Amino acid sequence: MNVATRFINPENMFVPPGYTQVVETTGPGRIVYIAGQLGIDKNGRLPGDFRAQAIQTFENLKSALAAVGGTLEDIVKLNNYLLDISYIPIIRDVRTGYLNKENPPASTTLQVSGFALVGALLEIEAVAMLPAKPARPKKASSAKPKSASTKAKTASSKAKPADRASRSTAAKPAKKAAAKKAPAKKRR
Repeated sequence: MNVATRFINPENMFVPPGYTQVVETTGPGRIVYIAGQLGIDKNGRLPGDFRAQAIQTFENLKSALAAVGGTLEDIVKLNNYLLDISYIPIIRDVRTGYLNKENPPASTTLQVSGFALVGALLEIEAVAMLPAKPARPKKASSAKPKSASTKAKTASSKAKPADRASRSTAAKPAKKAAAKKAPAKKRR
């Protein structure tokens, strides 16, 4: 079963430009929260003008959603933070080029006094709703775990010469006998 999402502009409320007043999601699904994105590219460059930063910000949102199997169409809520509210016509224009025009997400836009990155002119947070499916397992380490016998050999080779000399030779046959009785572990 997929997530059901309704985008609603109630009849007794103003129909806003470029966003929806109410977004309702039901059904089994995954909620994805995306941290505030700036207009900074992969190489750490931040363009100087607002439009270029806004475009890069939406490209970053697109990449973040792709990482979890989503698209910009899955966004149900945006929080837009602008250094200067006079940029609102530009952010609306850029946003319209990226988001579903028929069912845009709910949105809030605020003017703020500054950002953690000097030169940033906007930041956008997003919440997306994706169909339910298990999260991807974490990638396993490429290094193979050492077996018990490898660990023992490594430990004995690191032992000090005095330690090696003081070991009883009687313990060696007992170790060999124990090794024969213990079943071999299967590699996975």
